[in-house]
Amino acid sequence: FNATYGDPRDMVTVVTGPMYHSAPNAYGLYAFRVGANIILQPRFDAEELLQMIERHKVTHLHMVPTMFVRLLKLPDEVKKKYDLSSLRFVVHAAAPCPVHVKQAMIEWWGPVINEYYGGTETGAVVFCNSEEYLAHPGTVGRAVENAKVLVLDDKGNELARGATGEIVCRTSTIPDFTYHGDDEKRRKSEKAGLIALGDVGYLDEDGFLYLCDRAKDMVISGGVNIYPAEIEAELHKMPGVGDCAVFGIPDDEFGESLCAVVQPQAGATLSEVDVRSFLRERVAGYKVPKKVEFRSDLPREDSGKIFKRKLREPYWEGAGRTI
Repeated sequence: FNATYGDPRDMVTVVTGPMYHSAPNAYGLYAFRVGANIILQPRFDAEELLQMIERHKVTHLHMVPTMFVRLLKLPDEVKKKYDLSSLRFVVHAAAPCPVHVKQAMIEWWGPVINEYYGGTETGAVVFCNSEEYLAHPGTVGRAVENAKVLVLDDKGNELARGATGEIVCRTSTIPDFTYHGDDEKRRKSEKAGLIALGDVGYLDEDGFLYLCDRAKDMVISGGVNIYPAEIEAELHKMPGVGDCAVFGIPDDEFGESLCAVVQPQAGATLSEVDVRSFLRERVAGYKVPKKVEFRSDLPREDSGKIFKRKLREPYWEGAGRTI
């Protein structure tokens, strides 16, 4: 919302996420302060958003990757039906975005899509525009001014570029903080003088950051680290898959094995054999889920993100352990 994109009074945005979440809240309040026009979408609906963009000449949007996936799943005739030429600046965050999804959105909407990574505790620490993304597929961006980003090993040592570890970051413009009623959590979150947000990833030689997954979602099967986000990204390419979630379940031999829960698109018929065969051609054998389930709907947060905990918990009840 700056002069690069014209007079704020001519800007129009749709707040697509719940306002009690920090990012949509901050985005909506900032749009209000600069005098932009704001539309609240009570619950995200892909075609309804396209209708709003055309009807209200929407210029700015803040989104999450799940919304991109739902938009891309719309029939071609629906996607071509609406005029989206008013869009000037679309930004997304909150979760890793599969490369093919991001590339498809840039191809459809043009080089107006931007991305950032950060947390409530740190603010945005990295950023990239469409051109940077296409030159570094999969990145979430490079450190912004006044921000520092490192990747650490299990002992808190900084890792070399290209090595995967825990991401820690901070911006000098964000004041110090503590967690409500939990100073010990605040103490544990600080590593190397920076803040650990719970994500695993790596930095490339140009300083661009890549996310692998949430640290808590990583599955260790037979001593091998597996990142479900990689498998989910491949499943999203499968015809007939509306959405999916991959997570670890108890395994007497390997400690954990993989389970995939798939939500088919309306009218699609999929089988466990179909899913496993599709993945076997695209990922290493040990990354093919041992169990595949199908559900007509997946539990979601109000932001649209899948509630993995609700899918995972029934498998671990009575296991006597949580990992």
